[in-house]
Amino acid sequence: MAPLEDVGVNVRYLNCGDTAFSVEFGTTIAPEINARVMGLHARIAAERAAGRLAGVVETIPSMRALMVCYDPLAATRAELQPAIEALVSGGLDAAAASRTMAIPCCYDDPAFAPDLGDVAQRTGLTTEDVIARHLASDFHVYVLGFMPGLAYIVGLAKDLELPRRSQPRVHVPRSSVGIAMNMTTIYPFDSPGGWNLLGRTPLRMFDQRREQPVLLAPGDVVRFRRVSRAEYDAITAQVDAGTLDWATLEVRP
Repeated sequence: MAPLEDVGVNVRYLNCGDTAFSVEFGTTIAPEINARVMGLHARIAAERAAGRLAGVVETIPSMRALMVCYDPLAATRAELQPAIEALVSGGLDAAAASRTMAIPCCYDDPAFAPDLGDVAQRTGLTTEDVIARHLASDFHVYVLGFMPGLAYIVGLAKDLELPRRSQPRVHVPRSSVGIAMNMTTIYPFDSPGGWNLLGRTPLRMFDQRREQPVLLAPGDVVRFRRVSRAEYDAITAQVDAGTLDWATLEVRP
């Protein structure tokens, strides 16, 4: 793995109660900052696998910080923070993406893409241009949040960057694919929401029937694959029946 360059920010260590502290790498959402978060996340995992950093229970990455959770009966922040500081000051490697996931998405049904025409008008593009740029965007999962399985996926093509809708919808159907700012996301459940909806995937982002209920994870690379309404229906039937081979979604090098 290639070493990360210094991004010119001071690392801050912030208290998070009596069982965790946060390692903050910056105050903005940027690829180089999230890369350092994921680099430390991977480094701590490797240290724990080697039998070091006793007391660390888990690390939780966010857009710009990593939360280190520990067992207060086995370690203290005073003991762990210097060890984490040494890892950071010693240099972090860019964490390799855990997986590249190909997510089927149907853009062709107006019920699935109620904002497609509006996004095209606001960006000065055709609807086909909007779809093509969404498909070609360089997407990486930064963090999960808001509800189980909802991934904040950063890397949207710059000419598609728009704010959230001024009037959020009361109801957004599960598996809707939306964009806002420099991100895309997939709604794991029916819920209110204000993202601009471009399509829908037949997949479920959260499914308790799977061994790992949450489909995407921080560090994943995401590519969207355009499917027709007929293919969408066929995949939906497999998902509903529990017969879809989820391993086929992972793009192998």
